[in-house]
Amino acid sequence: MSEKLIDQLKVHEGVEAFGYHCTANKLTIGVGRNIDKDGGLGLSEDEIDYLLKNDIYRCRKELSETFNWFDDLDEVRQDACVNLHFNLGLTRLLGFKKALAFMESGDYLLAAEEFLDSQWRNQVGNRATEVTDMIRDGEYP
Repeated sequence: MSEKLIDQLKVHEGVEAFGYHCTANKLTIGVGRNIDKDGGLGLSEDEIDYLLKNDIYRCRKELSETFNWFDDLDEVRQDACVNLHFNLGLTRLLGFKKALAFMESGDYLLAAEEFLDSQWRNQVGNRATEVTDMIRDGEYP
C-alpha cells in the first residue's frame, strides 16, 4: 500500500476525527469510513478492540499523571479506577473528592461507600456495585 494512495484518499475523502454525515447522508468517520447501520461497514472486532485498548491506555496514563498514589494500587483497584475514568471522564471523576481522598489513604471500604453514595450509582446500576466491590475487596467479582 503506497503512501501516495493514503495521502490521496485523505485529500479526496477528508480526515474526520468525529462522526459526520457525508454527502450521501451516511454516518462516517476517519477517512470516509461509512459506519451507518444502513449499509455501512461499521467496525471490525479488531478495530473495536484496538480502540478500546487505546482508550484504556489513555485512562491509565491520565490516572497515573493525576494521582500520585495510582501506580501504588494493586492491579484490581487500578482496573476499577480505569473503569470509573472510562465511564465518567477525568473531570467528573475528580468531583468525587472524598472517595479519592479515601483511595489515597488506602481506606478502600470508605472509598467504595463514597462512590456508591452518588447519583452515578443510580445511573449505572450493577456497574457501580461491581466497581466498588473491586475497590473494597481488591478482587474481581
